[in-house]
Amino acid sequence: MALQFSVPTPLEYFAALVSESEDLPLLEAAASIAHDEYPDLDVQQLLGDVDQLQARLQRRLPADASELQRLRTLNQFFFGDLGFGGNLNDYYDPDNSYLNAVLRTRRGIPISLAILWLELAQGLGLEAHGVSFPGHFMVKVLLPKGQVVMDPMTGRSLSREDLSERLDPYQRRQGLAGDDDVPMGLYLQAAPARDILARMLRNLKEIHRSQQDWPRLIAVQDRLLVLQPQAWAEWRDRGLAHAEHGNARQAVTDLETYLAQADEGLDVAAITERVGSLRRTLGGQR
Repeated sequence: MALQFSVPTPLEYFAALVSESEDLPLLEAAASIAHDEYPDLDVQQLLGDVDQLQARLQRRLPADASELQRLRTLNQFFFGDLGFGGNLNDYYDPDNSYLNAVLRTRRGIPISLAILWLELAQGLGLEAHGVSFPGHFMVKVLLPKGQVVMDPMTGRSLSREDLSERLDPYQRRQGLAGDDDVPMGLYLQAAPARDILARMLRNLKEIHRSQQDWPRLIAVQDRLLVLQPQAWAEWRDRGLAHAEHGNARQAVTDLETYLAQADEGLDVAAITERVGSLRRTLGGQR
């Protein structure tokens, strides 16, 4: 009798990768997001390609290299020799969030570049972390004499003054301008892998929503809800996307899930009205 094996769907594969709260494989999970656009992508081959870059980088360093020497060699290799950098000509191209495309073109956005850079940095034994800085994802490295905060688009180290200047627009929007009570360190905390993946997916979410690309938006929302099932606003947003795409029944299910958790949210009345309208649509179907 022949053995039969079921091949997991891309969403099931992603769910398996993010099921553990500890030691979540950031690179593999981030790479697998591209399955929605590149269904034939071989993620294991991509991981192997990154391993080859790691081996090339490792050969450039003596065994007793200091942390600072390792950091400088990594930046020369990643930004100089390989030529990774920001895709400033087409910043909102979804490919900037797909690691297979970023590896091919050497162009991306801060968070995708950071994920690749972090994999190489950690492979060198550096204590490197992603930083969910407002408006622009950063990386930081802890060295014996302090920490270095870097822009993953360029590899440039950022001073406290640089960071304050970048933070100012965000603080103004939040009504925090001139508030010296919020320490800079609060914005420079290491981001958990789950939060990095969520930020990456929300970048894609905004791109697809702005283009009214409902099927791609729903695929991203599916991943966000696997990743953060209690992010109730994501249930709402997926429901609204289903409604726009004509999936009234699924829209009602998602929106009612949101309403059950929303308490007294500002949009409760509007979402309740939308559910009523969708139910009337379903009632008229034969």
